[in-house]
Amino acid sequence: MRPGTATRRSWDSAAPCSSTTFRPPGPRWWARSATGSPPSPNNSWLRGVRAEPGCFSGLRVWHLTTGEAGTRQQARGLASALSPSAEERIVKVSRLWALAPPALIAPAPPAVTPVTGRLEPPWPDILVTCGRRSALVAMAIRRRNPSPMLCVHIQQPPHPAAFDLVVAMPHDRLEGPNIIQVDTALHAITPDTLRAAVGDAPWFRGLPRPWTGVLLGGSTKRHPFGIEDAARLADQLDGLRQDLGGSLLITPSRRTPPAVLALLGARYLSDQTVRIWDGGGPNPYVGILAMADSLVATSDSISMTSEALATNARVYVFHLQGGRRHEYFIANLMAKGLVTPLDARATRRPRAAIDATPIAAEAVLRLLAGRPAPLRSW
Repeated sequence: MRPGTATRRSWDSAAPCSSTTFRPPGPRWWARSATGSPPSPNNSWLRGVRAEPGCFSGLRVWHLTTGEAGTRQQARGLASALSPSAEERIVKVSRLWALAPPALIAPAPPAVTPVTGRLEPPWPDILVTCGRRSALVAMAIRRRNPSPMLCVHIQQPPHPAAFDLVVAMPHDRLEGPNIIQVDTALHAITPDTLRAAVGDAPWFRGLPRPWTGVLLGGSTKRHPFGIEDAARLADQLDGLRQDLGGSLLITPSRRTPPAVLALLGARYLSDQTVRIWDGGGPNPYVGILAMADSLVATSDSISMTSEALATNARVYVFHLQGGRRHEYFIANLMAKGLVTPLDARATRRPRAAIDATPIAAEAVLRLLAGRPAPLRSW
């Protein structure tokens, strides 16, 4: 809801934890944030907050993206943390209309075409978006919706001031009163998800411990994941096993080039302590996250690295050439001692799991409870 707009309904029907109703957070939540050097974010004001998703279970939550896997994962993760009945909307935004002034874009053809779900009333109480073009759709929906609606965007939107809350990472280089900065991408890997994946998985049976899970990303638009990179990865994995011993459990993603898998398959063909998922049967990805003693993620995948950090396993990063965002993301994690380069000596120090999704969810719930507080440095 925009400051100064009359409230047409309250959030009392959602049975919030406290007796307070939702109030617009005020003009300071609409101030355009300045860009510059990324700050050292602190969300310590959230640590005393215990607003629980169940307290707002009557609210309708949408998560809307343009369908890319990474943006869907982040939006779904936050929306699911807010409501187990969150609804997904996938849209296609015309490239031509995406260049137009936002005020001209309507959440309907020809500018916006729904792919999954309808863009029509009843509108959501909370709209979670991720990705630049989905931000434009959120702004269009807000103009159509006469009722108060909380708009939350993940990553850097084209117009940060148009959102009640923006969840950004340091490489987004955003700061301001409506910005919360987190170190990792949002996702839906929760402690319950990991506990449910622990068991007598056939894929792990007979492999000596410790188990090292290897999460393979792939080529990006500007930087391929080539066979030279695959050979370097195998060399570094062998070096890690010399230090740790045990087994390798390798799982590719949809972006992993077939040539990379072919090289790794040939390299470890006769090694009974290495298993590579070939795409047949259930995907062992979540099981690997849940049960591996150590995890290796390729640096091109912000999402897989973030999901690995949501476990208690030691996390190593294999460097692939990437863009500024990826380099900045990994550098920040290394500076904070959260990940270790794969070509460095193995570490056995314990590590606590980190997950930015509950932090973002608590920030949203804090807004809903009508108790906005300033964001300070952590």
